[in-house]
Amino acid sequence: MATPQPQAQPAEVLLVEDDAGDELMTREAFEDNKIGNNLHVVRDGLEALDFLYRRGEYAEAPRPDLILLDLNLPKYDGRQVLEQIKTDPELSHIPVVVLTTSAAEEDILRSYKLHANAYVTKPVDLDQFIRAIQQIDDFFVTVVKLPRSV
Repeated sequence: MATPQPQAQPAEVLLVEDDAGDELMTREAFEDNKIGNNLHVVRDGLEALDFLYRRGEYAEAPRPDLILLDLNLPKYDGRQVLEQIKTDPELSHIPVVVLTTSAAEEDILRSYKLHANAYVTKPVDLDQFIRAIQQIDDFFVTVVKLPRSV
């Protein structure tokens, strides 16, 4: 079995997460796995849209190669953000992994109907959470070929 080749340049990963503990665990997963990608964090749906549309303080923000999106966010929830991303021709190609505590069938179904690329329920255990983040990164950044944003 061939070993996946690392990308020539680090991927830009946008984490949309309002929980400081989950942000910390995600950062830890990136560090533990020696993930060389650039992790950008926004704390609510409005900030996510500002980042994606390069508004205000995010005017110089890079276009993300991958978005890790929580569903339960202040201002605009993750479902609204996901719908906006996937209906915008400039953003719709960006893979979105819903990373949330909800295991509700209606959230899973709605996320896929809104064209989420994957739905991952956040593990409660720290080691399992870190492993999940590493697997997401391994798959979406190392194994599959992502369109590079211009």
